[in-house]
Amino acid sequence: MNCYDVAIVGGGLAGLTAAIHLAKEGLSVVLFEKKTYPHHKVCGEYVSEEVVPYLERMGVPLGQIPYQRIRHLQLSTVNGRMVDVQLPLGGIGVSRHCLDDTLYRHALTLGVKVIKRTVKAVRYSTADGRFAIGTDVDGDINATVAIGAYGKRDALDKRLQRNFIRNKSSWLGVKAHYRYADFSDDIVALHNFEGGYGGLSKTETGAVNFCYLASYATFQKYPDIASFQQKVVSKNPHLGAFLKKAEPLFDAPLTIAQISFAPKRAVVDHMLMCGDTAGLIHPLCGNGMAMAIHSAKIASEAVLRYFSVSDSDRTQLEKAYTKSWNEQFAVRMRTGRILQKLLLNPQLSRTAMATVARSSWLLQKIIANTHGKPLVC
Repeated sequence: MNCYDVAIVGGGLAGLTAAIHLAKEGLSVVLFEKKTYPHHKVCGEYVSEEVVPYLERMGVPLGQIPYQRIRHLQLSTVNGRMVDVQLPLGGIGVSRHCLDDTLYRHALTLGVKVIKRTVKAVRYSTADGRFAIGTDVDGDINATVAIGAYGKRDALDKRLQRNFIRNKSSWLGVKAHYRYADFSDDIVALHNFEGGYGGLSKTETGAVNFCYLASYATFQKYPDIASFQQKVVSKNPHLGAFLKKAEPLFDAPLTIAQISFAPKRAVVDHMLMCGDTAGLIHPLCGNGMAMAIHSAKIASEAVLRYFSVSDSDRTQLEKAYTKSWNEQFAVRMRTGRILQKLLLNPQLSRTAMATVARSSWLLQKIIANTHGKPLVC
C-alpha cells in the first residue's frame, strides 16, 4: 500500500497517540519513526493526570505499567528555599522508554503501518491535494493528510523554512536515570540553579529521572557535564544532596541541544503540527507530555471531521486545528515563558518564591494555568 489517509512524521507521544486515535476510527495510518522502540528521550517523564482517562478510552493498556502516582510538587530557588504543594489533579511518573513502547505496540494492534526511516521531505501537491513523504530509502509514500510530530527540532524544519530554526537557541537539555532510595514516590520536584532548573521524579522502574535545562551561557564555562553538575547544579542544596548520593544508571547522560521555546505555527505547508513540533512549553511547567498527547487528540478530531464530510475543505481543516490549538495552549505557553523569565532572574525569583511560600493558593493557581482539565472523548 503506497497511499494512506494519514501520514504521521515522528513516533513520540504526539505521533503515536494520533496514530492510535485515527486508526481506532478506521482511517489508514502510516507513521515514520527513525529510531527503534524502546528508546530513552530527554524528557521530564511526568504526565499530568488530565490525559490518563483519554489514553484509557483509546485502549492504551496503562494498567499494565507499574507507574508511580504523583501527588505533590516541590519547587525550590537557587539557594534551596522550597515550597511544597499538593497537585490539583496529580500525575503519573513513567519513562518514555516504557510509555512510548506501550503506545507503539498498541498502535500496531490497530493496524498502524510503522516505517522505520528518516523522512527527508514532505511535499504537498495542489494538483491532487495529497502529500508525498520522501524517506532516505525507497520511493515516496502518499497520504491525504500529514501530521508533523517529530519533536523539538529536525532537519525538516530547515526544509520547511520555519522561523524559529533560523535563530540559535541558548538552551541545552540533559537527562539520566539514577538509583536513589531517599526520594519519595509521590513527588515531582523542580529545583532552580544558576542558569537553569531541573526536575526529579520516579519512573515505573523505581529509578529517579533527573532532567534539567541549562543555558549555554552558564554551561559553556565548564569542560563537561560532570563539572557543570558539580560546580553549578549542586549549589542548589537539594540537587547537591541528590547528586552526591545518587547512583547513575546510564553510561552517560542523554543530551539535546538548541532547544527553542520560540512561538511556532500549528500548520506549516498544510501539515498539522503536534506536540513539541507545534510548540514547546517550559519544563518547569511540568506538563509537556500531557500537552503532546492533548494536541494529538485535537489534531485527530479535526482530521476525523475532515474525512467525515463529503465536501470538506482543507483550509477549514487547517483553520479549525489552529484555532483549537491556540484555545487550548496559547495561554499555557505564554505563562511558561513568563515563569521562566521570572525564575531565572535571581532577584525576581527570591521575591516570587517568598510570595508563593506564603500562599499555596497562588502556586496552585499557577499550576492550574499550565495544566488542563481531564480530557473527554
